[in-house]
Amino acid sequence: MSRRATGAREARALLEVAVRESDPDRVGDELDIVAEAMRTQRDVEALLLHPGITVPRKVEAVQALAARLGFTPVVSRLLVVLVERDRLRIVPELAAAYRTRLYERRNVVAADITTAVPLERAAVDRVGRALEEVSGKQVILSARVDPSIIGGVVARVGSTVYDGSVTTQLALMRRKLVENV
Repeated sequence: MSRRATGAREARALLEVAVRESDPDRVGDELDIVAEAMRTQRDVEALLLHPGITVPRKVEAVQALAARLGFTPVVSRLLVVLVERDRLRIVPELAAAYRTRLYERRNVVAADITTAVPLERAAVDRVGRALEEVSGKQVILSARVDPSIIGGVVARVGSTVYDGSVTTQLALMRRKLVENV
């Protein structure tokens, strides 16, 4: 089974436990902290994933880390279980899948918009409201700039892409012109 599939399965179970025993938002934040540390801090990754370090030492390390950062008991226990089962590698996928499940539970969707130039806050808010209308969900919006799209907006809401970029429109026009020749 892939790490992504395993992360998705574990996320479902973790959310149930977090809702019952803890604060689901805090659990998500703590998972994000661990996932980010594993992605960006090579010494953390080396310590937690190195095959030459014994499982008891890894358990000790994650317990110390969880205690120092004040993690919830839910996340602390999860990290120990993942270490004991040699599955700590799935934490980044688990964190992403958990966040997605938490959003689904709250009828929230993450959306990204890409524009050729930075938008003013009011314009970003208008796009966010339009995406909420189209999706029927509350939208958590992030915006980025990519000059290669020339103009317009590309919006990704969940797995749906709305591409109103000038680059795409020009490509469509070109294709139609070539077909008609």
